[in-house]
Amino acid sequence: MTAEESGTVDGSEGSVDASRPAFETSHGVRVPSVTAAEMRAVDRVAVDGVGLPVASMMENAGRNLAKASRAVVGGLPQDAVVVAGGGGNGGGGLAAARHLSNHGTDVTVVLDRDRDALEGAPAGQAAALDGTDATVVHGEGAVHDAVDAVLDVDVAIDALVGYGLTDDLAGTAGDLAQVVDQGAKRSLSLDVPSGFDATTGDAPGRAVHPDATLTLALPKTGLDAVSGDLLLGDIGIPAGVYERAGVRPPDAGTFGGQYVVALAQSKR
Repeated sequence: MTAEESGTVDGSEGSVDASRPAFETSHGVRVPSVTAAEMRAVDRVAVDGVGLPVASMMENAGRNLAKASRAVVGGLPQDAVVVAGGGGNGGGGLAAARHLSNHGTDVTVVLDRDRDALEGAPAGQAAALDGTDATVVHGEGAVHDAVDAVLDVDVAIDALVGYGLTDDLAGTAGDLAQVVDQGAKRSLSLDVPSGFDATTGDAPGRAVHPDATLTLALPKTGLDAVSGDLLLGDIGIPAGVYERAGVRPPDAGTFGGQYVVALAQSKR
């Protein structure tokens, strides 16, 4: 969740580009969308500018993702598979797996890499997951194991790749995305469905086409091209962070006292 690029909305702080997708909550509050570069700028200011810990945002994302899975299933999932990468998105998936397991869901986590390759906050989330009954599958054979696991569960959660993808989804991550896309009876993606470009909405290769997406902080511009329900999760970024990054912050009433709200494309 760190950043390397900066960006602004329509080139000036707080302004809104009418040509980009706009969304609104179920209670009628308009929510601006951001490109991947703008979200990187927000993340960079949050972490490097005001000291908001990556682990804190990851924890909030994971708890919100676990909550969103209930909306997809219509109650607490009896069982779930989480396919996770090694970045911030994967760390959020690992946190969600822990929260689900804590509440009685039978969870299987499938990593797109060896567990020993995890670093930083995602490695910390994997260590915390060890305190649960969740099963973690990784390394050789992970894709094969995922095929059998995904077919039978209430929900498959896609936490492979976040807003940083710009090329085709390749390798094990691509294989796991295909497994979820073709085999899951219900699927939920974190932030941006794996395989989709967060800014353009293009999905040139293998991709997850989920039943729902929980996007974080602000919706990404490319999400207007993604099918399924759209949810927005509050991960605790202060309004001042958006302003310092040159990005319009969400309205104070966006979440209405909740941490996850439903979004739709705005017609206004």
